[in-house]
Amino acid sequence: MSAEQQRDLTRAEVQRLSRELAETTREKIQAAEYGLAVLDEKQQLKQRYDELEAEHETVRQELEQLREV
Repeated sequence: MSAEQQRDLTRAEVQRLSRELAETTREKIQAAEYGLAVLDEKQQLKQRYDELEAEHETVRQELEQLREV
């Protein structure tokens, strides 16, 4: 194999690896964005859960007061 052919093969391999690296990077970014969205949704659900828990406790106390009357 000539030096020119070896350079061409090396150049092609570098280009292939660069494409794979770019694709892997895009996939990792997409996964990170998805993960952040899931964490955000979890935080919103937790906040809503806490609100419902507080509302439940208030209603429970009101019911207890009504029973005493």
